Amino acid sequence: MIQQGLTNLQLELIKLFQFDLTDKQLLEIKSMLSKYFVEQLDMEMDKLWDAKKWDEKTIEEWSREHMRTKQSFINRSFIP
Repeated sequence: MIQQGLTNLQLELIKLFQFDLTDKQLLEIKSMLSKYFVEQLDMEMDKLWDAKKWDEKTIEEWSREHMRTKQSFINRSFIP
């Protein structure tokens, strides 16, 4: 098994969590981290949309696409 070291984020969080925080403070930190990563994802999605030149028409086209694979369904009777 290959053992990897901690990331720089993990190391910083360990430093932060050496303090005894209340449950409320932990929830606030979790919320801040979640908000940060959502904002980062949003910015990356904006870049992708711009690079691919996607727009509302693209979304409409996606809504009409059939992406599921064909499956055969077996008629089953269930006994209670």
